[in-house]
Amino acid sequence: MSARQKKGTGIENKVFSEKKERSVEGNDLENAIRGATSSTDSRRKPGLLKQQIIPKIPEAVDDFLRNFLLRAGLKRTLKSFEAEWYSSAQKLLAESLRMAATGVFFLPDALTHRKLLQRELEKVFGEKDLLIQEVLVAGESLVRMQRERDFHQLQYQRVTKEKKGLIKDIKQLKKHLESYEPALKQLDDKYQENLMQKMLISLKKDKIQNKAEAKPNQEKYQIKKDRGLLLFSETLKSLTSLSLSCSIRAHRLPITCIDLHPCELILASASDDCSWKLWVCELVMTGEGHSEWLSSCSFHPNGMHLATTSGDTTVQLWDLSCGSCVLTLSCHNQPTWDCSFHSCGHFLASCSADRTTKLWDLNNGCCRLTMFRHTASVNSVCFVPFSNLLLTASTDKTLVMWDARLGVCATTLKGHQHPCNHATISLAGNTMASCDSHGIINLWDIRKTVFPIATIDAGPMAANHLAFSPSGKRLAVASSDSLLRVVAVDSCKVSSLSVHRQDLQSVSFDHKGETLVSAGSDGVINVWSLYEFETLFNE
Repeated sequence: MSARQKKGTGIENKVFSEKKERSVEGNDLENAIRGATSSTDSRRKPGLLKQQIIPKIPEAVDDFLRNFLLRAGLKRTLKSFEAEWYSSAQKLLAESLRMAATGVFFLPDALTHRKLLQRELEKVFGEKDLLIQEVLVAGESLVRMQRERDFHQLQYQRVTKEKKGLIKDIKQLKKHLESYEPALKQLDDKYQENLMQKMLISLKKDKIQNKAEAKPNQEKYQIKKDRGLLLFSETLKSLTSLSLSCSIRAHRLPITCIDLHPCELILASASDDCSWKLWVCELVMTGEGHSEWLSSCSFHPNGMHLATTSGDTTVQLWDLSCGSCVLTLSCHNQPTWDCSFHSCGHFLASCSADRTTKLWDLNNGCCRLTMFRHTASVNSVCFVPFSNLLLTASTDKTLVMWDARLGVCATTLKGHQHPCNHATISLAGNTMASCDSHGIINLWDIRKTVFPIATIDAGPMAANHLAFSPSGKRLAVASSDSLLRVVAVDSCKVSSLSVHRQDLQSVSFDHKGETLVSAGSDGVINVWSLYEFETLFNE
């Protein structure tokens, strides 16, 4: 055996002897402690020993293995065990977390449970910090909103105070205005009265001037006594053209009808704007009382009243001295289209879309007669001058002559192939004219009503309104093609002129037959003078 081996052997024997000595010493120390414990316990009472017995709890498996390996001096094995043990613990923690997320609960050991709780605690702390931040932001918003609330409360109080002041001022102004209303009304009445007086004075002045101019020529012209109603027939003029005297923008909506005062140069107009107006080259009076559009207007024979028909199914009678409605006649069931006064002024005839014609007693405001004959809307009604005969035109293409005393049909005139729009009678009462929706105009002899004496084609557009001149020698026609036509009754020659931009709705001659007035859907009234003529006196 070599010296190195001997030396190693000696060292090992020495280490072993030291370990042996340590183990012997350790055993001696343990024996001494046990002896002291046993001697102490022997002094105690037997009853206390039974009560203080401590149960033996086995140590954990990993701790047992660690102690064993440490006592055995297997340090590398201990390190490998620690590495494997902790890696398995980490895998177990990850698996438990995954199973907890999927809803499957795995009961971890203390370390895993501690880590889970620590994560939940960190999450709670994070939520707490966010909640604290939100609370701080909400607190700032609350403070800002409280300041805005205080500001708006102050503004509201200020506005309320100003509102109360304004209401008080408005009440005072209303009282002040009410105190002026009687004076304003009185001034307005005076103004209207003065305006009417001015108009009448100007008319009388013109009349006197015309009479003065006519005196030198009175001896030249003699009219036969047997002319009857043609006593104030005008000089016949063969028309070559029209000259526009003036144009008035009368209404903002279409004009449906115009009518001339029986004695003065006063024109009445009715419109779709629910109003009527009086004109003497300028506006004199306006009347509003109907709830719907106006279809026609007609002067009373004395010139002091005006009758109007409307789409509200009523007929109203207006007093022109005050401009107010004095009588409303409301027995029709549908819109009223036209009206006409009897020459005595006590009766008024009206026609309606309800296919009836009614005769009204103006003295007591009641309906005297209701005449049924037409099978469709009655569009026009007209009294034969100075008689009790009444002429109506209807959409059923017929004209009917009535005896207004009994309300019976005297004769039926059939000569149109299309709905009749209007019919009129000359001042002499011997000639009638009617027109229809295709522009056909028929002339009738009131004594021979079987067939028309003449037919004039003014189509293809509708003829809306007709008007005879005072002599009955000329017939003016208002057409939907915006043309104004003048027909020579004897020769049936037609002269035409485009006078409006839209449909021509109504036309009328003046008292002398020298001026023609037209009105259309453009809301304009045009006054035309007849000129370039040859004088042909009636014989």
